[in-house]
Amino acid sequence: MSSPGSIEISSQLLRKLHRIHQQRADLQGQARRGPMQIKAVESSVVAAQAELDNEIAVLKKTRMVSDEKHLQLQSREAHVLDLNRRLNEAASNKEFALLKEQIAADEQANSVQNDEIFEILERIDTLESGLVETKAKLAEAETERDKRLAEIEDRQKKIAMDLERVEIQLEEAETLLPVAVRGDYKRLLEARGEEALAPIEDESCGGCYQTLTTQVVSQVMLSKLTYCPNCNAMLYLAEDRYV
Repeated sequence: MSSPGSIEISSQLLRKLHRIHQQRADLQGQARRGPMQIKAVESSVVAAQAELDNEIAVLKKTRMVSDEKHLQLQSREAHVLDLNRRLNEAASNKEFALLKEQIAADEQANSVQNDEIFEILERIDTLESGLVETKAKLAEAETERDKRLAEIEDRQKKIAMDLERVEIQLEEAETLLPVAVRGDYKRLLEARGEEALAPIEDESCGGCYQTLTTQVVSQVMLSKLTYCPNCNAMLYLAEDRYV
């Protein structure tokens, strides 16, 4: 690492570099959020589709139950008809009475079955109405998804263009760094990113908030390369604090 105070470097240059690095970090963060935003937008459609699929499955099962009960009812009604035929052919009062009892029981069971079928048909009507609403919700979610995806895509393109511009600005600014400090600068960037540089704010490091000695502050004011003794960031004068 270069010896503090041995290399001259302006706060204006370090300030500019830090600003560009902050812009780049912000843009990179926005770019990384793009895929997450896409996933979040897609999730609403996935949820709506899952709801629709579930309602379709429930409706299908309910219709199957309805069909089964209709078949059961038809079978029982046919059985009642057969019992009535046998009733007319009864050979004794005892057989007649037994058949009458059986017919009455089957007719009662059929009545209950009819009520159950009616309830199921009402349930089917409700499910079909709900299905129409859910399909509309899915269509709305798909429309909103397409709109949001287009917005995200446009924003990602703009971010990519801004990043390209910022990278060019950074390359140009880095050419102004003294050759002797470029190695330290690159190593700090790889280790700490944008936090490799920090302004002096109220006699403290703007990165780690460590209070700085008068000597450290004076070195920076004299445009000497100076590192924070605590976090090792390259220090520069904050534009709104020092002139």
